[in-house]
Amino acid sequence: MKVLFIYPNINAQIGFNYGISYISGFLKKHGIEVHLLNINEKLGYPLDLERIKKDILVIRPDIIGFSVLTNQYKYALEIAGNIKGYLNVPVIFGGIHPTMDPLGTLSEKCVDYICVGEGEEAFLELLQKGDPRGVRNIGRKEGGGTVLEPLRPYTDITKLPFKDYEIFDFQRMIDAKDGWVGLTASRGCPFRCTYCLNHKIMGLYKDHGHLPRQYLRRHTVDEMIYEIEHLVSRYKGIRMFIFDDDIFTFDKKWLREFTEQYKRITDIGFVCNAHARVFDEETAESLKKAGCRIVKFGLESGSDRIRRDVLHRYMSNKDIAHAFDVADKAGLHTSAFVMVGLPHETRADIMETVELLARIQPGRFRWSLFFPFVGTKAYSIAERSGQIDFEKMRHLDNFTDETCMVLGDGVDLLVDKVKTMFCTFVNGYANIDKKYSELVKLVEEADEKTWQQEKDRFLKREDEINKEADEKGKAHYAVKYNPFMGVRSDWEDDSIPA
Repeated sequence: MKVLFIYPNINAQIGFNYGISYISGFLKKHGIEVHLLNINEKLGYPLDLERIKKDILVIRPDIIGFSVLTNQYKYALEIAGNIKGYLNVPVIFGGIHPTMDPLGTLSEKCVDYICVGEGEEAFLELLQKGDPRGVRNIGRKEGGGTVLEPLRPYTDITKLPFKDYEIFDFQRMIDAKDGWVGLTASRGCPFRCTYCLNHKIMGLYKDHGHLPRQYLRRHTVDEMIYEIEHLVSRYKGIRMFIFDDDIFTFDKKWLREFTEQYKRITDIGFVCNAHARVFDEETAESLKKAGCRIVKFGLESGSDRIRRDVLHRYMSNKDIAHAFDVADKAGLHTSAFVMVGLPHETRADIMETVELLARIQPGRFRWSLFFPFVGTKAYSIAERSGQIDFEKMRHLDNFTDETCMVLGDGVDLLVDKVKTMFCTFVNGYANIDKKYSELVKLVEEADEKTWQQEKDRFLKREDEINKEADEKGKAHYAVKYNPFMGVRSDWEDDSIPA
């Protein structure tokens, strides 16, 4: 039995797919041969249907599985549709998009099966039976309609075999990402933000009799220490570990044990996600002593109304400011994540986000444009608002370059201005230098025509002011590492690319 996974990750950052790595390790433990085509132009594998065809015909798989993100869905369909023209094997779609939109995915001609939710045990059972009927988590076509089997209980991740790193040509990924290595110590999240998939997954499993409180699961500390030692001993050039857990710091007892052991085995720094409402001095000190370099917080918006009514992010600006103050006092570099272009967002809401960043002054901040992922509550909120351009939505393959939201002329214009010159907006509102404030005023006052005509001149002026600030040794934010990240200029550790 040969399984081929295809991971379309086009016009996107290089990503390690945890789902494929877990499933591949699980299948290999049961004697199944597994291959992967990791389609990403930054890794030397662009979307080339002829190359894909050639590679597939060499492998001759018995089944092909796609791991599909919503922004990559159109590419997955293009590849799968092409495959159906030269190879008669089942195609199964799994991952976030089929889980969020199972019936829509199954309606596609090139898709034979889907996997909803977690796929290790379901995929193995499907392969062993050779028949999708009765295999929980699997959806299929039958009699002109669709059948979605019930969901099995949450997977006990402590009983899964080691993740399969080799299938990803992992050394090449490390080199391509300048030593940046992602890890995950858990599955699930205790919060139910509207824009995230977690609330939908918890709801699905609850509908099938599985308790939401069982959704958040962790590997043991010993498992994570073993994994880190394995990676450090096997691969070269690892300079930073990035824990991609939704909330790495949530279980304080686990965190204390992990940080004590981590600092005994390596001096490689790490980055992790925290939540502003559950971040205190003890957590900050544990992270700092273990070698944490950056702690990241999802703020999403500086508007309490937007956080509460649209995003269901129940924290106050006071909570946020306190968390950043605690992290700063512990000597941790902080990162804030924000979005603009949200449903029902006004000019005032957007400026509240700018003002919050200017007030808390994180070590860095990242921004994105809101994208209404199908199946989320935020999608429903945006749909009911009548603010989605569905045609544009179908063509977007990321959420940093363009938005599919239409919020009104004045708001749309401000969204474009802020996402283009976010650092200057924050510099100006933080009163770092009056030249930033003067530039922000010019940008804010520009009408649509003036903004489009003068955008390049504004950006040139931004660069000039940044250079002057550098020469004066005045700390300020500037775009660094990627086009949607602002980093304080006094950050000196280039071992961290993201």
